[in-house]
Amino acid sequence: MSRRISALRMTEENRRWWALAAMCFALFMIMLDNTVVNVALPSIQRSLHSTTSTLEWTVNAYTLTFAVLLVTGGRLGDLFGRRKIFLAGVIIFGVSSAAIGFSPSDTWLVVWRALQGSGSALMMPATLSIITNAFPPQERGKAIGTWAGVSAMALAIGPVVGGFLVESVSWQSIFFLNVPVAVGAIVITLFAVRESRDETVAQTVDVPGVLTLTIGLAALVLALVEGNEWHWGSARELSVLAIAAVGLVSFVVVELRRRAPMVDFGFFRSRTFAGANIVAFIVSFAMLAMFFFLALYMQNIRGYSPLQAGIRFLPATMMIIVVAPLAGRLADRVGSRPLMTFGLLSVSGSLFWQSHLTVSSGYGTLLPGFVLMGLGMGFVMSPMSLAAMNAVDQAKAGVASGILSMNRMVGGTFGVAVLGAMVSTLGRSELNRLLPALPAADRARLASGLGSGGILHGVPVQVLDASHRAFVYALQYGLRLSAAVALLGALLAWVLVARRAAPKHAAEPRHAELERADLAFVERSLEALDGGLVQVEHGHRDRHLPVRERAHLLSLGRQTLDLVQHLKLQLERAEHEQAPARPADVRRPHGTPAAESVRA
Repeated sequence: MSRRISALRMTEENRRWWALAAMCFALFMIMLDNTVVNVALPSIQRSLHSTTSTLEWTVNAYTLTFAVLLVTGGRLGDLFGRRKIFLAGVIIFGVSSAAIGFSPSDTWLVVWRALQGSGSALMMPATLSIITNAFPPQERGKAIGTWAGVSAMALAIGPVVGGFLVESVSWQSIFFLNVPVAVGAIVITLFAVRESRDETVAQTVDVPGVLTLTIGLAALVLALVEGNEWHWGSARELSVLAIAAVGLVSFVVVELRRRAPMVDFGFFRSRTFAGANIVAFIVSFAMLAMFFFLALYMQNIRGYSPLQAGIRFLPATMMIIVVAPLAGRLADRVGSRPLMTFGLLSVSGSLFWQSHLTVSSGYGTLLPGFVLMGLGMGFVMSPMSLAAMNAVDQAKAGVASGILSMNRMVGGTFGVAVLGAMVSTLGRSELNRLLPALPAADRARLASGLGSGGILHGVPVQVLDASHRAFVYALQYGLRLSAAVALLGALLAWVLVARRAAPKHAAEPRHAELERADLAFVERSLEALDGGLVQVEHGHRDRHLPVRERAHLLSLGRQTLDLVQHLKLQLERAEHEQAPARPADVRRPHGTPAAESVRA
C-alpha cells in the first residue's frame, strides 16, 4: 500500500502524467456540461417559465461564444502563457457554472451561459497545447489518446448523470457539479503544469485580427444556428451570412499584412495540418448531425425518454473510450494517415447503415451503426489531433489547437444546420405527396416542425403518421449525404496527411553542437591570425610593404583579433550556460529539449 501511495506522489518522472490528469479534468468538465444541459432543458423551462426562443439561446449562447473565441483563446495562451490562460478559463467556467445555478431568471441564465462558453474557449485549446509541450513525440499519441478517451467518457455518462441529477435533485445540480471539478483541475494544474509560451514573438495582441475574426465567426455560427428558424433564403439570413463573409475575408486580409498575426497562414502550407483540420470539420459534421437527429428520432418517433435515448447511445461512446487510447498508441508507431482513413471509412459505413432505418425500426437496427460509429470515431480523433499538433512548431501549439477545435465546432454546427435544412425541404415535398388534401398552410406548418422530429400534439393519427414518415424519409437522405461526406474525408485524409509526419520541435541540442564546432573554428582562426600578425609586425612577410601601410594593416588586424576574441568569449559563455541543462536532458526519460528544461 505504501508503495502505491508513494508511486502517486508527483516527481519529475511523472509530472507530465499529472499534467495530463489536470487537462483531462478540465476536458471532462467541458464535455459533460455539453451533454447534461440538453437533458435539463425541459426542467429549466418549467422552473424559469422560459419561452421556446429563450430556451434555445440557453444552448446557442454557449455555442456562439465557445466557437468564436477558440482561436483567440489558443493564441492568448501562446502569448501570455498556456497555464495562465488555462487557469483563467477554469475559473471563469467554474464561477459562471455556480452563477447559472443561482440564476433568478432565464435572461440571467443565458448571460451566464455565454460567459461559461468563453471560459471553455480559453480552456479547450490550452488542454491540447499543454499536453503537446509536456510530452515528447514518442509518447504524445498515447497522451492524446487518453485525452480523447476522457472526452468520450464524459459524452457517454453525461445523459445518464444529467438525467439522474435532474430527476433526483434539481436542474441546478448539474451546474453545481462543475465547481468541485474545477477546483480539482486548478489544484493539480498549479502543482503539475509548467508554464510555456511562444518565446519567438512579443506579448502583443493582434486586435484587428481578433475583431475581424470574432465578427466573422459570430455571424457565421449565428446564421448556421438560426438558419432553419429564419429560413435560408430570408433577407435576415442572407444579411448575416454577408456579414460573416465580409468579416472572414477582412480577417484574412488583415492577417496577411500583420508582422505578428494571430493566425499564421503558413500553417496551412503543411498538407498534414490542412488535412487534419479538414478531417476535423468533416468528422464533426457527420457525427454531431447523426447524434442530434437520431436522438430526435428515438424520442419523438420511437417514444424513448431522454434518459433511455442517452443510454442507447452508450455503445458508440464506449467504443470511443476503448479505441481512442489504443489508436493514439498506434499512431505513435504507424502514423496517423492509415488510422484516420480507416476511421472515416467506418464512420461512412455506419451512416450508410443507419440511413436504412424506418418509422418502425427497433434498436437492433441502430445498434450495429452505433458500434461502427464509435469504432470509427475512436480511430479518427486521436490520430487527427496528433497529426495537427505535430505539423506545427511547439511554440505555436496554442493557436494550432484553437484552429483545430474551431473547425470541429463549426463542422458540427454546420452538419446540424445542413441536415436540418434537408429534413425541412425533403420533408415538405414528402408531406405534399402523403397529404395532398390538407391545406397548403397546414402542410407548411407541419414541415416547419420536422426539424424538431415531427413532434405534434392534438392532430389526427393520419397526419401524425405522415409527419413521422416525412421526417424519416428526409433523415434517410440526410444520413446518406453525411456518409458521402465522411467517404470524401477518408480520401482527403489519405491524400493530404503524411504517413509518418516528423514532429516539429525546438532543435537546441543541434544548436549546442554547432556552437561547439564554431568555438573550435574560432580558436583555430585566432591562432592563425595571431601568428600572421606577429610575422607582419617583425617583417617576416611583406618586406617591401611601406611602413605606413604595414602599420595600417597591423591596426586592422588587431581590431579583427579583438572582434574574434569577443566572439570566442560569447560562444564560451553560451556553452557554459547550456552545460547544466544537457545532463538534465539525459536524466529526463521523455526527452524534453534543453531549452524547455531551462525555461521550466
